[in-house]
Amino acid sequence: MIAFIEGEVDEITPAYVVINCNGVGYMLHISLNTYSKIQQSKRVRLLTSMIVREDAHTLFGFAGPEEKTLFGHLISVSGVGPNTARMILSSMSAEDIHNAIINNNTSVLQSIKGIGAKSAQRIIVDLKDKLEKEGVLPQENLIPADNTIRQEALSALVMLGYNKSAAQKTLNQILKKNTGVDWSVEMLIKEALKYA
Repeated sequence: MIAFIEGEVDEITPAYVVINCNGVGYMLHISLNTYSKIQQSKRVRLLTSMIVREDAHTLFGFAGPEEKTLFGHLISVSGVGPNTARMILSSMSAEDIHNAIINNNTSVLQSIKGIGAKSAQRIIVDLKDKLEKEGVLPQENLIPADNTIRQEALSALVMLGYNKSAAQKTLNQILKKNTGVDWSVEMLIKEALKYA
């Protein structure tokens, strides 16, 4: 199994990238989200997923682990193939897809080309529990507080018996509303407990 490919960008389009890795050109199918993150890069490192079929071995590339994980979940759903999964990941961010599934939002999924009512419902039924167990995806630009403090506060809240997903959501809301505050773990926990 190929975990990642790193090398010079030889060719790039919104649908695929060819990476020259020590003289071998690897063609990776990518989503529009990955394309937007790497389009200006001369050298990239993409996480990969290889799909093996009777007629083809296809590599899919991802700029981040959230997108790769979500791709794996999506192709595990009956009726959702790799190209449909890539279309879903191209239509919105991994975080938005994740939230739509957790919140039973079929209309968001149906707004994606090729996803009808039955497919949207099947995706939610098959993936909601898995994604809830994994928790909320990190919102990179919205969390200014030290990640260690945030993680310690999250661990403490979970040990106190709070649902991990709900605790993550609460911490994200607090940190988003109070940018610039120099949080300690204790302060963050006390503030989160007010929301419970």
